[in-house]
Amino acid sequence: MSKLVIVGTVAFDAIETPFGKTDKILGGAATFIGLAASHFDVDAAAVSVVGGDFPQEYLDLLVNKNINIEGVEIVKDGKTFFWSGKYHNDMNSRDTLATELNVLEHFNPVVPEAYQDAEVVMLGNLHPLTQQSVLDQMTKKPKLTILDTMNFWMDIALDDLHAVIKNIDVITINDEEARQLTGEYSLVVAARKIHDMGPKYVVIKKGEHGALLFHNDHMFYAPALPLEEVFDPTGAGDTFAGGFAGYLAKTEDYSFENMKNAVIYGSTLASFCVEKFGTERMQNISKDDVEYRLKEFKRLTQFNIELS
Repeated sequence: MSKLVIVGTVAFDAIETPFGKTDKILGGAATFIGLAASHFDVDAAAVSVVGGDFPQEYLDLLVNKNINIEGVEIVKDGKTFFWSGKYHNDMNSRDTLATELNVLEHFNPVVPEAYQDAEVVMLGNLHPLTQQSVLDQMTKKPKLTILDTMNFWMDIALDDLHAVIKNIDVITINDEEARQLTGEYSLVVAARKIHDMGPKYVVIKKGEHGALLFHNDHMFYAPALPLEEVFDPTGAGDTFAGGFAGYLAKTEDYSFENMKNAVIYGSTLASFCVEKFGTERMQNISKDDVEYRLKEFKRLTQFNIELS
């Protein structure tokens, strides 16, 4: 069984959308990534930090999903990272209302010894120096390293981001971030420039418009599954990354052809994430649910056409 290390935030979110609002609920990149990866038969470990205010029931949830939490530090006299946001009517744009780093401000991730030889490392959205410190703890080079980042780090830590990007195999970012990172509007040209920075594979997420996968001169596009209702987009990108990483860790096939399947699995799981607030939907997905939706994806994208 492959080992998967998941690094990122385990946090509180407070969310407002046109469909309602919440008080503090479970959130964080590592949480969404872990819940998505739990659908695959992999030995996953979360590396994060929480405060003494973090409920035991949330930690139990991760354990019950077979996610090792030995690497989740608990700072008993500290407060857990908190983010609050309000989505606009189009559900694609949002305003951040509050960001409280709390214990995350001085977070030094420690990869449990039993996972320092993990085959796959998923670096969730954190400061690039924090991401690099995780790679430095690995006792052997992972077979696949995946990095997620955001425009905030491009604004304040671009040199550090470039340094860690050189050391990873796959980068997952959204279209806006790809354009900012490269200064190119065309996503095809942007992907080529990102390749030149180091990653062998580039995944550009386009929200409700799907995802693009690039490798050298090869390109693959997966649509997002059209849904009747999008309730809360929070965590959808992290859920995509968790499905993508979990599938690749399970299959141990890191070829471009298999990454196409990983993109489909990531998109499938992300389609569940948006149907409820926070992690609520991700906590209760069955294997049958996933298989049915995969069949929907297949029907959506397959066709026969005669070419002369």
